[in-house]
Amino acid sequence: MISKLPRWVEYGSFVLAFIAGLVNAIGLLGFKHQAVSHLSGTATLIGTGIIDSNPFALLHLTLVVFSFLLGSTISGFFLPSESLKLGRNYSGLLLLEACFLVGSALLLSQDFIQGHYLASAACGLQNALATTFSGAVVRTTHLTGIVTDLGIMFGAKVRGEPFDKRKATLFFIIILGFIAGGAFGALFFNGLKFNALFIPAGICLLLAVSYSIYNAQMSQQ
Repeated sequence: MISKLPRWVEYGSFVLAFIAGLVNAIGLLGFKHQAVSHLSGTATLIGTGIIDSNPFALLHLTLVVFSFLLGSTISGFFLPSESLKLGRNYSGLLLLEACFLVGSALLLSQDFIQGHYLASAACGLQNALATTFSGAVVRTTHLTGIVTDLGIMFGAKVRGEPFDKRKATLFFIIILGFIAGGAFGALFFNGLKFNALFIPAGICLLLAVSYSIYNAQMSQQ
């Protein structure tokens, strides 16, 4: 449960949500106003594309979805279970996410649409990495599930059931991180265009290094 997790989970969740907010804001402003950190809108566009009979758009959007799936698959392969555990290769996956974002920035800066797929794969990888913490679903690349869970918790509280304050706090931290990432993403995109993706890539790198150092210190205790 959330109450048994180390306190660094809140910090990590905020940073991951901030990264996703950055990437998604850049996507909305630069990828033909298309979100990349979640797939509901993309799936809707696929449906409308079928009616509009636009084969190029259909192929492109389908590849965006497939790329998200591929990123999630990579995380699923390298993380053997759904529980959070110190020593897992989170740093390696964060480094890979950074590489995807760097590749996306380089491609999109040269007007290659393949950069969309790398950005989507980065989000899928991150979302799978952070999806489950000891049985409590935590997603950092979109907020629909988080807000739904908060609503369920508030409803249960009104009904008289115990309220998990730490879980609610974690959800609010994720929401705040995503919104903050969106704000800074818009700011960075205005000045840097697609080169703004180097910023979330750098944050992924910093997070990977920080986790490696923390993991090494805890292993020596």
